[in-house]
Parts: sequence; C-alpha cells; structure tokens
Amino acid sequence: MIHIGDIREWRTQDVIDPAGHRIGILESVYVDTTSDEPAMATVQVGMPTRHRLVFVPLDDAQVGPGYVKVGYDKELVKTSPSIGTDDVLPAEDEPAIFKHYGITYRPGANGERQLARR
Repeated sequence: MIHIGDIREWRTQDVIDPAGHRIGILESVYVDTTSDEPAMATVQVGMPTRHRLVFVPLDDAQVGPGYVKVGYDKELVKTSPSIGTDDVLPAEDEPAIFKHYGITYRPGANGERQLARR
C-alpha cells in the first residue's frame, strides 16, 4: 500500500500504465474520506496549451524512481472524467469517476463526499 506521505513526494512525476506507457504527470492525490487512505490521483494530460486533469484509482499503484505506475491502461485513464487544471471536482461528478473504472461509489452515511484532495 502507498501511504499519503510517500505519494506526495511523487507529485510532478510521470504516471505510467502497466505496459510502461506514459499517461501524464501526477498532479494531486485524493483520499477516501472514510479511511483517509490514498484512493485516486489526478494526472495532467493533453497538449501543452490544453491541459486537463483526469482521475485514476491508486489501488494497484507502484512507485518507482521517477514514476508512479497505476493498474489501468493509458486509454482508459485518458477517457476518464476530467476537470480543468484550475478546477475543483464537484461533488455531483464523483460517481461518474467511479463508474468509469467499474468501482462502487460509497458516499458517507450523511451523503458526504467519498474523495478529498490532499
């Protein structure tokens, strides 16, 4: 398991898929609000003048020298729901991210968000 303190050190490092294809640059980490464990990362992708942030789960992530390898294919990640580089993830958009990866969305008992940016 990757600890939040460890993954913060890899901000701005390359994110690669299981085959070693570069997806983009790690921008930030989102934790699961029930466990405070790293759950998702945003990855900066796109052309130099048109960057956007896509979400990718960190459930099978591995950290190496200069990279974070995620357990999802580059094309799946790049088609994930995205936000602008200066935007914040709206609460109502969280379920779509989980659905994209086939993961069950579990908001808090009182409807709290499942993800929080760290």
